[in-house]
Amino acid sequence: MNLDYEQYRLIVEWSPNMIWRSGTDGLCNYFNKTWLEFTGKTQEEEMGNGWAEGVHPEDFDRCLDIYMTNFKRRQSFEMEYRLRRHDGQYRWINDIGVPFYDGAGEFQGFIGSCVDVTEEIEGKKYKEMAMYDALTEVYTRQFLLELLNEEHNKAKVYGKPISLIMMDLDNLKPINDNHGHHVGDELLKLFASTVTRSIREKDLFGRFGGDEFLIVLPETAIESATAIADRIVSNLRKANLKYEGVDLRVSASLGLTDSFGQETVKELLVKVDKELYTSKSRDRGLR
Repeated sequence: MNLDYEQYRLIVEWSPNMIWRSGTDGLCNYFNKTWLEFTGKTQEEEMGNGWAEGVHPEDFDRCLDIYMTNFKRRQSFEMEYRLRRHDGQYRWINDIGVPFYDGAGEFQGFIGSCVDVTEEIEGKKYKEMAMYDALTEVYTRQFLLELLNEEHNKAKVYGKPISLIMMDLDNLKPINDNHGHHVGDELLKLFASTVTRSIREKDLFGRFGGDEFLIVLPETAIESATAIADRIVSNLRKANLKYEGVDLRVSASLGLTDSFGQETVKELLVKVDKELYTSKSRDRGLR
């Protein structure tokens, strides 16, 4: 069955997606019923650049730059930005725009299709919050334990080694007490970034407690793990935090152990924690 113009128009108008169109001047000249119901505005109010007034201020410049850059190049684009809904709430929109041409191959402008992806984006955000510690940007305890269990199972099945390094900042409490928690936070961030630069890409690093951190070294025996620990210690010794003209150094202790999967994860964590305690009691940490 051949569809006539009116049928095409009705399909676009009643599409569940938010549809827009712009002319050769880059200005929008059409929004379908779904778009207008979403924004609560009239066709006249959205025409030209009127629609852009609903874009979140933090997304406005990026949104317009992506649109205009691709419009001039006459190439398709995809972007996400927040658009104000009729109830005043900003919603995340996935917007795909493509150039269109008439029967003679002449450029006529762009057509775009948008969908509300707020739940998807917020779900991803919550997942990242569960994965990463907000302050230090390394793995959270819960997520690191999940990864440790996976690596421990691999070590057990394939008979390969796995090593753990447990680290504890010894001077965090006095720095918090003497200079304030905001300075302690900066020290934690300095510590985490320094360790991150000191380990390998395959290594797993996370915050295990307030001032306690754990590094999981997959397929790594104690000799190689010791070399990595030495590199971490060397780099941390060079890491100073300047505060009000005073150099605040990282003071930390570490424990190190390896396994071929014989112990349970719980037993392995108890083992490395004991090594850390021994290091602290013998004053063998980073000073």
